[in-house]
Amino acid sequence: MAAAYRRGALHDFFSQAQPQGTPREWVRHWAAAGEASTQLGAEQRAALVAALREYHAHLGLLTPATAAALDALAHPAARVVVAGQQAGLLTGPAYAVHKAADAALLARELSREDAPVVGVFWIASQDHDAEEVAWVSLLDLEEQLWREVVDLPAGQPVGRVPWQPEWTAALGRLLEGFAAPEPHRRAVLARLDAAVQPLSDGSAPGWADVFARLMHGLLGHTGLLLLDPLFPPLARLMAPAIARELHGPLEGPARIEAAAERLSALGLTPQLRRPAGATNLFLEGDDGGRRLLRFSGDTFSTDDSRTYTQAELLGLLDRDPSRITPAAGLRPTVQDSLLPNLALILGDGEIAYLAQLAGVYDLHGVQQPVVWPRLSVTWLEPNVARLLRRLGATAAEVQADPQGVLGRSLAAERELSAASQERLAALGREWQALSAELAALDPTLERGSERARQYTERHFAALQQRALAALARQEDTRSGQLSRLQTHLLPHGHPQERELSFLTYLLKHGPVVLDLLLAQQAGAQAEVEIP
Repeated sequence: MAAAYRRGALHDFFSQAQPQGTPREWVRHWAAAGEASTQLGAEQRAALVAALREYHAHLGLLTPATAAALDALAHPAARVVVAGQQAGLLTGPAYAVHKAADAALLARELSREDAPVVGVFWIASQDHDAEEVAWVSLLDLEEQLWREVVDLPAGQPVGRVPWQPEWTAALGRLLEGFAAPEPHRRAVLARLDAAVQPLSDGSAPGWADVFARLMHGLLGHTGLLLLDPLFPPLARLMAPAIARELHGPLEGPARIEAAAERLSALGLTPQLRRPAGATNLFLEGDDGGRRLLRFSGDTFSTDDSRTYTQAELLGLLDRDPSRITPAAGLRPTVQDSLLPNLALILGDGEIAYLAQLAGVYDLHGVQQPVVWPRLSVTWLEPNVARLLRRLGATAAEVQADPQGVLGRSLAAERELSAASQERLAALGREWQALSAELAALDPTLERGSERARQYTERHFAALQQRALAALARQEDTRSGQLSRLQTHLLPHGHPQERELSFLTYLLKHGPVVLDLLLAQQAGAQAEVEIP
């Protein structure tokens, strides 16, 4: 679905996409039009800037670059570009940092003196899926994979979880044992130590606060702003959007379902489904658990059998707006009711569910931003880059078929034509000619001969793949090439940037990797060699 979006094939599902062109052309068009800035009145903008300033000061992050970005956002024509992610341990998988960097890069590309554009990173502190964020993976210079998992309370918004000293100790032990140059390791330990220091009011930081400080330490100098929706002054600004949803709790889900049916009719798989009675809202209970709100008749309920009237929930929203939070089908709309958002930076899966949300934006009277496919980076350390060049392959090809890449390279090197694509193609041409000749002799044989040809081609292709895999395994036993490629590019069986923390590369190579990241073009799909 994301590929179809990039081609402009799904423009009817995105209110800001244009029938022709690319996301870069769309976002430049809307940047020139300046319409996103009109969503915020002067009073709303001032309140937003004040809340963000208070948030950064609360974390001790009100640096000159941050203050300048806040001043730019105060400009009446200023817009933002927004990326966001869950608050992973030690910043989580590398794509979280890549997304945040993309916001800074795209803002820099689009910003003008008379119409500033500021990058914002939305920390998904309301999320309650502990298993998604309670781990970190690292790969050291000895090619040892390290994975640390902490015991994070399940079912509670991670932004409510206090940071525990034992987590600092566990991460410290991990980093002390990590094979990396001492100066780089000490620099990362210093980042961790700074992140867990008391907040400006002397209180201990929470899980999301530590994540925010680590992200700011990496990218704050670019002017990237951070946003935690559970921070009370920011939650207060989002309350009107939550209240609108409480007044029509099933209208948004119905529009999501309607978009799902339209996508299904096109042969595409919808990412969001809203079963009967499900709203787009979660309620944080008195026990700290975050539960989906359902609605039937005139009553709301949660899965712990508690029931609520609309008036009760509106009263709670007034007293503590952070207790009622949006589900995936509403969160982007709430975000963009708060921010003058020009572009929303998303991964492929996220693009798929945004295709269902134009109706929710319309329901709230909020302008949907351009959906921007995020920057993707695969890091190639020197030994891996050399091996890929020897194989004549890209990292993406290895991630898609590691055994096939190595097997084909070995087959070509050893001139094993039986395993080559050219040999299979030549046989295919011969079978096709034979099939045509048989059909000319007896037209009733055409269908049978074509089926036989297709079966034979598939069968030989499968045998060829088995032969290539056998070659790759034999070579891996001898030289370890396949294992090395998989360790770097498919650690634990996952694509590199979805598993390894960005800090892996800071630990081994120092700040040069951050320079390389910020040298990329916004939205690039890059394989970057580390010198």
